[in-house]
Amino acid sequence: MSGSLSVVGLGPGSPQALTPEAAAALERADALYGYGPYLDRVPAKPGQTRHASDNREEGNRAAAALRHAAQGAKVAMVSGGDPGVFAMAAAVCEQIDGGDAAWRSLEVSVVPGITAMLAVAARVGAPLGHDFCAISLSDNLKPWDVVERRLDAAAGAGFVIALYNPISRARPWQLGKAFERLRRQLPASTPVVFGRAVGRADEKIAICGLDVADPSAADMATLIIIGSPLTRVIERPGQPPLVYTPRFVEGGGS
Repeated sequence: MSGSLSVVGLGPGSPQALTPEAAAALERADALYGYGPYLDRVPAKPGQTRHASDNREEGNRAAAALRHAAQGAKVAMVSGGDPGVFAMAAAVCEQIDGGDAAWRSLEVSVVPGITAMLAVAARVGAPLGHDFCAISLSDNLKPWDVVERRLDAAAGAGFVIALYNPISRARPWQLGKAFERLRRQLPASTPVVFGRAVGRADEKIAICGLDVADPSAADMATLIIIGSPLTRVIERPGQPPLVYTPRFVEGGGS
């Protein structure tokens, strides 16, 4: 079977953030599959076909791309950020695991990209400088009570928390509930970073305390970083503040 499927991370949105490896994978592909707005980020190439689908069609999209690759085509599946972080690499693996046995013989590669939490963290300093975790607030693929348990565990263990998929028209209440839950365990002054569309023309960064964090400041293009009790904000005259989490915990080794 001569076909192949590359799952390609486009990064947070800026063309400068696309890695050379990702650019090369896109260039050699016969066909591109992906969510429409992500495909729009890729310059058109003569002879290369495009297959756009809705953002709720991940499984069907992955299966269609695998079928195309099984016919001998070089296929690229585009994914925002990093394809392995709440994105298309897992969807492709799920389809291979439960689908046509022939798909297991395909050449499959995952091309990494810069995920949103790293792009947002870099904009404000080093909030991920110590232990951290990432949690998706979407309950499309898991029950909300699982999200709540994970928020409780992460806050209780002192992790910095990156929140993906924080809010949407279909679930406008979940980010507010998450903030309420985190306020039970974290200090009111815990820094919260809202990073929207980093690397794009409509980029917006905002920093506030957990006590005043407003869910209406977020949308699905927003990545939220909630600090730990150790996270600090350095105010600087004439410059944006720096947010960082120290690498050490009192009582730790050198």
